[in-house]
Amino acid sequence: MSETATVVRVRGLAKNYGPAEVLRGLDLDVHKGETLAVLGPNGAGKTTTVEILEGHRRRTGGEVEVLGTDPGRAGRAWRARIGIVAQHASDLLDMTVAETVRHFAGYYPDPRDTDDVIAAVGLTAQRKQRIGRLSGGQRRRVDVALGIIGRPELLFLDEPTTGFDPEARQQFWQLVRGLAAEGTTILLTTHYLDEAEALADRVAVIADGRVRAIGTTAELRATAGDEADVAWRDGCERTAHPTALIARLAKEYDGEVPALSVTRPSLEDVYLTMIGSKETTS
Repeated sequence: MSETATVVRVRGLAKNYGPAEVLRGLDLDVHKGETLAVLGPNGAGKTTTVEILEGHRRRTGGEVEVLGTDPGRAGRAWRARIGIVAQHASDLLDMTVAETVRHFAGYYPDPRDTDDVIAAVGLTAQRKQRIGRLSGGQRRRVDVALGIIGRPELLFLDEPTTGFDPEARQQFWQLVRGLAAEGTTILLTTHYLDEAEALADRVAVIADGRVRAIGTTAELRATAGDEADVAWRDGCERTAHPTALIARLAKEYDGEVPALSVTRPSLEDVYLTMIGSKETTS
C-alpha cells in the first residue's frame, strides 16, 4: 500500500443540526488498500461522517475528498466506484435473494458474478427464498452482497455484523479479509473491539465529533504507557517494570510465584479512557 495514496481526505469536517454540533472539525485520511475501523460511542458522529463521505448527507463546513471527488457534487460514475452496507438498509421483501442481487448487479459496469457473491455471503442455500422470509441475520448478509456486487474501490461498512451469530461473523470477517487482499479500501464502523482488532490496519477513535486518536491497535495500546498489573496469591501491584518485580517475587517464593498473572491495558481499556467512559462496549 502506498503511503501517499489517499482515498479519503477530510479536513475540518463540521455538521450541525440546528444548534447541535455533531461534528466539530474532524480530520481523517484513509489510504488506498487499507481497512480503517472507526470506533466511538453512540452519538459520537460515526454514522454522520460516513453518510457525508458517501454523498448522502450535506456537511456544514470543512473539506472532503473521496476518490478525488467532493461527494457532495459527485455523479453516477463516482457512485459506481463505491459500495455501501448501511446500518439500516431497505428490503425488497417480495424478491428472492438471487433476483435482488442480480437486479442490483445491473447498476454497475463490471459487477461480480451473482452466484459467487451469494456464496461469499453464505446464502447459497437461500438463493431462491424471498427476502421477506429470511432471518434478520440473513437479510444483513443480503445487504453485504449488494454492497460488494459492483467491485467497489472503496467499501463503506456501517455496523455490518449487527445481528450476526458468531459463525456468521467469522464468515464475514473472512470475506472482508478477501476483499482487502484484492486491494479494496474499506472503511468500517463498529461497536465490536474484537472486530476492529481482527480486520483493521488502523483504528480511529471518534468522540464528541472529533478524531481523538488514530493508529494501529499496537500504537493505541502504547498510549497507555508501559505499566502492567502484576498479581499473585498474596498481592497485586501496578508497575512499569513487571519483569523486575517478578524476579524479586521469584526469589521471595524460592522460584515459583503462586497464582502469578501479568495484565497490560487492553484495547478496550485504552478506548474507554479516550472517550472518557467507564461503560463497556457492546
